[in-house]
Amino acid sequence: MTELPRLTSEQHATIKSWLPDAELVADLSWGQMDTAVLHLRTPEGDRIVKAGGAENHHIGREIAAQLGFTGPWVEEGRAARLLQHDDDHQVLLLDYLPGRLVQDTPAEDDPAVYRQAGKMLAMFHAQGARLDDTYEARMNQKMLGWLDRSHRIAPQTVDRLRSILLSAEPEPVVLVPTHGDWHPRNWLIDDGMVRAIDFGRFDWRPAFTDFARLAVRQFRADPALEAAFLEGYGADPRTPELWRMLLLREAIGTAVWAYKVADERFEMEGHRMIENVLRAEIGKGK
Repeated sequence: MTELPRLTSEQHATIKSWLPDAELVADLSWGQMDTAVLHLRTPEGDRIVKAGGAENHHIGREIAAQLGFTGPWVEEGRAARLLQHDDDHQVLLLDYLPGRLVQDTPAEDDPAVYRQAGKMLAMFHAQGARLDDTYEARMNQKMLGWLDRSHRIAPQTVDRLRSILLSAEPEPVVLVPTHGDWHPRNWLIDDGMVRAIDFGRFDWRPAFTDFARLAVRQFRADPALEAAFLEGYGADPRTPELWRMLLLREAIGTAVWAYKVADERFEMEGHRMIENVLRAEIGKGK
């Protein structure tokens, strides 16, 4: 077995026990967090290893998603099958999915891709539902905490954002299993079939939260993509007030997190999102 980058000695030993003859094909890690994503080749076929540090929450979320909710997609060949996992050492082993990322390819502008992605998401969301009276209040409080972190949001803008969060009147919401990062960077396309990757942000949330990443980029650039996505998904789960607050929280989270990881391009997108949210607030006379 070749040496594998980014893994602890314990994680390397775990993978060696699972795949003694594996060879590294590519390091697919994004590099902004301590999550390692490695493409390996074995006599039995290609595999994906994902691993994280002791404080990494993404591996546990991915394992939870794989154990409980990816089954319908796995059966259709739209998600990788979980082969092994080690919770103690924060490492898991998946089948390798063929295909190329949709992001930054012509497929990113293809309504047929979004129609499939919408239909897939509806299938995922339909696997469970629970009413939560405190979710919105918790999320608003979380963003107030994020505004206390280091960032480059202007002080007067911070004051305005705080005012909106503190004046909100949270309402009960229905939570469903969500992917958490549903957009073309986490879709593969292979011979016309859309496949899903990266469940590191899996959690129970309102269904409309899985629309957020798409809304600020792809839907904004081309309304036909939104229409195709909704055709696949079915009824639009977004309601005006809940959607307004989600976009505000997404804007804050993007600007603050991107500053933390020194992703200036993504940080600027967060600032643009904040501007758009506040412009909409002014338009409503608030």
